[in-house]
Amino acid sequence: MMVPADRLPASEDIMFPSNSFVRQAGQQSLRRGCGPPYPAVSPYHKHWIQMAVIILIISSWIPLTAAISLEGSPRSTETALLIDTRIPVFVNGYWQIMSAEEHRQLVRRQPATQTFTIDVSAATDASATTSTVATGPLPTPFDGALAANFSGDDGGGSCLNFINGFLEDPTFQQCYPLSMLLKGSSSFFQAMRSLVQITQVIERSCEANKSNCTDYLNDLAEQLKSDDNCGEDYEKQNQVVIQAYKGMRSYEELFGAGCLQNPDTSAYCFVTAVTNLTTSSNVYLYNLPLNSSLPASALPACDYCTSETMKIYQSASADRTKYIANTYVQAADQINTECGPNFVSAALPEALPSNAGISTAQAPSLLMLSLLFMTVLHWIR
Repeated sequence: MMVPADRLPASEDIMFPSNSFVRQAGQQSLRRGCGPPYPAVSPYHKHWIQMAVIILIISSWIPLTAAISLEGSPRSTETALLIDTRIPVFVNGYWQIMSAEEHRQLVRRQPATQTFTIDVSAATDASATTSTVATGPLPTPFDGALAANFSGDDGGGSCLNFINGFLEDPTFQQCYPLSMLLKGSSSFFQAMRSLVQITQVIERSCEANKSNCTDYLNDLAEQLKSDDNCGEDYEKQNQVVIQAYKGMRSYEELFGAGCLQNPDTSAYCFVTAVTNLTTSSNVYLYNLPLNSSLPASALPACDYCTSETMKIYQSASADRTKYIANTYVQAADQINTECGPNFVSAALPEALPSNAGISTAQAPSLLMLSLLFMTVLHWIR
């Protein structure tokens, strides 16, 4: 059938379809996945990604920071300890594990301490008395029979070797720390009975270079806690190991207190405290840096030695990792009750900045985590 010419579509309409037709065809091709545009994205989708990334970072950061903050503090253990009745004895420069009977035989074989009685009545008035001076070597740390009960597969050999090693170290012997004698030396307690010998002990200790010995003993304390040395016994609060650690960490403040002299008498305050019955309570002051509180019945003398000793301790307590930071305030309050409210300062000084909880191995981890966190925040903006 013939179509009238006036009803035929124009030639340009045949060659160039209408815009509506093109749009409809384009939309159909998009729905078939043939075009470059993508379906519309929910406006909430990006926010959910941001929240998920932030939660993931925070959840990974919290355990790390918690572990770092807890590092360096003594960890308690619920493990029951078996009591080893054998006795470690320091003989001829080495520790030896002995039974009680072997130790008794050793004591019987050792010669008694020689003493000399010097009559000074001819040089003094008639009221003068005799003086007994003990002779022999100066006291050494850990020379008593302490129940060590060392742990480890080697029977505590690695820990004993470490202890023997630093006791024989010339640097340790040159430092001759008073802090290592106060709790772990039976010969030191014997020396305190003699004015002459205890003075010799203090003079020998005060000859050391305080700064060098402080660094040396702080480093030694960290080595002591190593798993290769006495780490297992440190965690189990072994008596010998804990005493050694406390003595190493409290060296600096006990050096200052032990070497303090009364300007009126030129006598060492420590020597006066242990030999003069009128100041016997002052002896307890020297246990404060070793994490021992001042007994409630102790009444230290309200004198120069007490005041200056507490000033040394207060200064040291700025390092909150030291034991003196735990015992200073209670002791100061007790002293002020006896000597007056302002005799000594009862407040701790401003704490020193410390990064003791972050080791050099953990610092890069924190840095990388922080950089990752900043990068992700920049990406999700």
